[in-house]
Amino acid sequence: MANNGEQNQTEAGRHQEVGHKSLLQSDALYQYILETSVYPREHEAMKELREITAKHPWNIMTTSADEGQFLNVLLKLINAKNTMEIGVYTGYSLLATALAIPEDGKILAMDVNKENYELGLPVIKKAGVDHKIDFREGPALPVLDELVKDEKNHGSYDFIFVDADKDNYLNYHKRLIELVKVGGVIGYDNTLWNGSVVAPPDAPLRKYVRYYRDFVLELNKALAVDPRIEICMLPVGDGITICRRIK
Repeated sequence: MANNGEQNQTEAGRHQEVGHKSLLQSDALYQYILETSVYPREHEAMKELREITAKHPWNIMTTSADEGQFLNVLLKLINAKNTMEIGVYTGYSLLATALAIPEDGKILAMDVNKENYELGLPVIKKAGVDHKIDFREGPALPVLDELVKDEKNHGSYDFIFVDADKDNYLNYHKRLIELVKVGGVIGYDNTLWNGSVVAPPDAPLRKYVRYYRDFVLELNKALAVDPRIEICMLPVGDGITICRRIK
């Protein structure tokens, strides 16, 4: 059994990677995944944006590199063309999407903070994919409500990624299920929420983790019984639930 000094050293060595949201118990194993299959294949623009984001004080909000790779491959597998992203931050996952979809593909991207998006925008422009992005600053719900009102938007999206305010995830789902096509995919990020979904009620948690945990739990329960989708919850990053609309 490790003594206190060894335990402290182990804890100090954790989460050295920016955006390290891995739920793996072994940091060495996570590093192995990054160095073996993620970093060698990471697009130069993705690497540049990841390094820029690393210097931002809120860098924990970024999509992890392995999740960015997963999203990029997933989008190619389903031949996504018309997509949406709710919650952009500096645009790491947005760039992964833009690089994956075809030249005439589109991304409706929404975030309440345009300043963060503009931090990554020069990299996105340098990658030559900014023309695919329609960025809207402000809350997503009003935009979604307008989209839902027009029936021509129903079933028009191939892929939607949500990494935003957890207290609105269920509100998003009620609208997104109408906008994604049958056979299309919605990805909800942070569905394992720092592992807090299995923490006892009296567990010591950061204030923001504790506040949003109940909303994440509520979402997970709702998705598990929603007959309109097939789901797969993956321990990638901070947990991502892939929902495929079947009706």
